[in-house]
Amino acid sequence: MGHIALNPKIQTELTALANKLRSEDRLLSDRQRVQYIDTFRENFGPEQLSRLDDTSLLDRLHQANKDSLVYWLEFKNDDEFPTSRFGSIAGGSALKFTIFYRRETGSWMGRNSNNTPVEISPEEALKWAKKHRDQLLAGVDLLRKLPAPSSDADYEQLPTDMDSVAPDVSNLAWGHKYFSLLFPDKLDDYHNADLQRFHLIKLLQVPPDKLGRYVLAGWYVDLASQLGLPINQLTTVLNARDGRRQHRYWRIGTSEGDGDPTFWPAMRDGNYVAIGWPKLGDLTGMLGSQTLRDELKRMLAEQHPNTPQVIGKSASEINNFLKYLGDGDLVVAANGNAILGIGRIDSNSEYRYEPTDHFPHRRPVIWLDVESWTLPQQEALRTTFRELRIPENLVAIEQRIVGATPKSTAPVVGAGPARALVPRLAGVAGRIQGVLERKGQVILYGPPGTGKSFWADSTARDLAALREFGQNFAALDESQKSALEVGGFVRTCTFHPAYGYEDFLEGYRPQSLAGQLAFSLRDGIFKRLCGDARQNSGSNYYLIVDEINRGDIPRVFGELLTVLEKSKRGNKIHLAVSGEQFNVPPNVYLIGTMNTADRSIALLDKALRRRFGFVELMPDSAILGDTTLQGVPLAPWLDCINRSIRQRVGRDARNLQIGHSYLMEKDRPIGEFTRFVQVLQDEIIPLLEKYCYEDYSAMAEILGNGLVDPANQVVRQELFEDSRRADLIQALLEPYPEIATSRQAVASETRTATEATDETDNEKEQ
Repeated sequence: MGHIALNPKIQTELTALANKLRSEDRLLSDRQRVQYIDTFRENFGPEQLSRLDDTSLLDRLHQANKDSLVYWLEFKNDDEFPTSRFGSIAGGSALKFTIFYRRETGSWMGRNSNNTPVEISPEEALKWAKKHRDQLLAGVDLLRKLPAPSSDADYEQLPTDMDSVAPDVSNLAWGHKYFSLLFPDKLDDYHNADLQRFHLIKLLQVPPDKLGRYVLAGWYVDLASQLGLPINQLTTVLNARDGRRQHRYWRIGTSEGDGDPTFWPAMRDGNYVAIGWPKLGDLTGMLGSQTLRDELKRMLAEQHPNTPQVIGKSASEINNFLKYLGDGDLVVAANGNAILGIGRIDSNSEYRYEPTDHFPHRRPVIWLDVESWTLPQQEALRTTFRELRIPENLVAIEQRIVGATPKSTAPVVGAGPARALVPRLAGVAGRIQGVLERKGQVILYGPPGTGKSFWADSTARDLAALREFGQNFAALDESQKSALEVGGFVRTCTFHPAYGYEDFLEGYRPQSLAGQLAFSLRDGIFKRLCGDARQNSGSNYYLIVDEINRGDIPRVFGELLTVLEKSKRGNKIHLAVSGEQFNVPPNVYLIGTMNTADRSIALLDKALRRRFGFVELMPDSAILGDTTLQGVPLAPWLDCINRSIRQRVGRDARNLQIGHSYLMEKDRPIGEFTRFVQVLQDEIIPLLEKYCYEDYSAMAEILGNGLVDPANQVVRQELFEDSRRADLIQALLEPYPEIATSRQAVASETRTATEATDETDNEKEQ
């Protein structure tokens, strides 16, 4: 293999980083590496596989259990064999193994020519297992014959030879990992060809044009030799330096096509990148959509009819900006082939909308270089936002920012018409509406994160808006929304242990009069609401009582309970403090919310229970749809977590589940993996610690040993670092391998492949 010339600054950096990782025990020692590889060979080496036949072979390779080869390659992560230390193949569905066993149906699945799952017979599955075994053995024989050291020509020929003897496994990630474990001195443990090329580019090396998972192995053999490291240690160092996730490179235009970079000064000084299409409006609510590009096409078609090519190109560019511009990505602001600046997207660079700007769709950016220069090769000209892919250009970008420090870190500063009849709302809102019509008040109850506050607020606003203006709240203009706010048709209070009758109905409250402390009689929030409702009987008034179960109900409501019932609305009582006559008007409605993780509904005051209707809101993973983030399908993952909670937490575990709204944002499923990680780390895990009373063994049974270390009673916080993303994904999926076989995981993989094909076709058209 020819000698690779490393940049001296990078070589020094890698050597220092290797020493640091070694001092922190983050590099596998020679003894550990040999021990783990020997353990793997003892279980799945060619000698063992060659002895198996019939169903024992099928089960040993592909069965969905912890003794199978596919489990060891993807999920096994213990003292016997920490598979993540040898490169990750986590993410995606079980389709990546060609065949898999689906526990849900008790059947074997294969894939058809469209890469979608189809049920196959056990006999057909066994044929595939034998084919895989035979090709693995053939690949092993070929790699044994590969000389050490090998020449450039040897490694360039290797992909062709491997495809010849092992066509169904050699170019799959799991096949490559199998071979790399048996030949760790000949093959690197990056099991994705794009990731192999990415790390070379980060080292300022221009990879060869020839593609494949084996052609670049020689480069890593040479690099490891130069640095005096085993290949496994080299890749660990590169992962620590550049991350395990391959970031992307994007070109963003700074003009409207007239050659003048009109928007560059604003982007540079405001620390953001932006695209136009102002007529689309705020796209925040669409970020989690699984059909975002189709929705964009529809919106663009309304503005630019009869221009399908323009619509398709524009939709792809906007889709990329919203959906695929991710953490760590590099963005070059360009005018033609001239580069004006290089910026990095960080974990807080969420989409922003600025309605007053001609380029309103923004992403904050950290500028690393703001000098003008030119790309070596022309690429992505006459586009607004396009990924850069020519290796020479990517290396040139990296050369500009070696050792660069951020140039800026400042954040982006970014009574009505005649009353209408209120139609029946749909779904949960319709159930709430029905209870209010029957009872006058309702309590929404369930575990945390099930959308109780959301449904209370959105339903009350919709009902008030429909009553006043004949439209749902979202359809109102700003003046109409303001009228609802000023009119106080929807009000909110929160009960807590100190909340009392004087806050809710009336009572004496202290105030300063002429410098003296005095007590005066004041109306509480509910009494004021009822007074307004009497004055405006044509409108409906809603009071949302959040956390209603945290208050002392008999003390807060007092004699109000007598006239709260729908049949007794209008009846008058005498208030205990003022002695005034008081009644609850029929156009007043109460919506309470109650977290059953704090208190069971059975413990509520019986008088209150009789007067309220109840709507239970439980975790509903269906709301998450097919949303899959970095190979983690949210709905199946949440279902598995909650099933484990119900099995392990205790008698009241049903009320201690994790609600779907933890994984929602702006009425849609979370659309970014970074946001999911934040929710997991800062909200879900602390909640589970509370449920488990800090019993880390119980937590490990729920979240897996990859994420929780029960021996040391800690959550492995290091997995939340950006550089450990692949390890975190593996830890999330490890305790529930069936997630990879779920419909959502398979659908996401198929959809991503189709979209990638469409993007390629679109580029060819341009």
